[in-house]
Amino acid sequence: MTRSVDVVIPVLNEERALDASITTLHSYLSGNLESFEWRIVVADNGSTDSTPRVARTLSERLPRVLYTRLEMRGRGRALKKAWLESRADVVCYMDVDLSTDVTALPRLLAALDGAACEVAAGSRLARSAKVLRRSLKRELISRAYNALIRSMFFTRFSDAQCGFKALSRRAADDLVPLVEDNGWFFDTELLILAEKNGYPIRDIPVVWTDDPDSRVRIVSTAWEDFKGLLRLRLGGLRRASRALSDRPE
Repeated sequence: MTRSVDVVIPVLNEERALDASITTLHSYLSGNLESFEWRIVVADNGSTDSTPRVARTLSERLPRVLYTRLEMRGRGRALKKAWLESRADVVCYMDVDLSTDVTALPRLLAALDGAACEVAAGSRLARSAKVLRRSLKRELISRAYNALIRSMFFTRFSDAQCGFKALSRRAADDLVPLVEDNGWFFDTELLILAEKNGYPIRDIPVVWTDDPDSRVRIVSTAWEDFKGLLRLRLGGLRRASRALSDRPE
């Protein structure tokens, strides 16, 4: 039986990169994902440039490309909308800059083949991963952040923030509504909730090329992430776990 997958690309003011990235991804999926009924979903969260026009043109030109929009900003908010509106067997996402080599996508999806794993996360810190063109500052901050997560929550996943993740339908429906953050901390919160509530996570080593035009503001994002970790540590994780356990079967 053929499984279905929605590959979500969250975007904010990406008029310059969007056409080339979606065209590249579409070409790769057309030739390398025959075992899935796939779609690409461009999830726009509040773009004010020509991103909506470019995305609509892509959806008209390329089969299996869809466009969805919400007016409020936030990558986490865009993923929540796209993943919860989807009825695909598997939902995943990639960053629009395709920093993660697209050839890792079949391995990411294959990790969810069966009940042994319901969440798969790309890792730039796994032993066999390769990171190209990344500043020492970003590398040190990433390693320190993931070490902080492990020390606070005793987690086993290696890279919380890599923009390359996939969830089974069950995991998405159960976990995504419980994630409070709508921004960059969404990924970390999702993985912590998953692991602490019995959803197996598999690290997928990736080849990663850092985007020099990245929109991530390191200092402000790090501060928001730290506040998010404190929120989870000081009762947020417990509340989410209780809400999950109290749901009717």
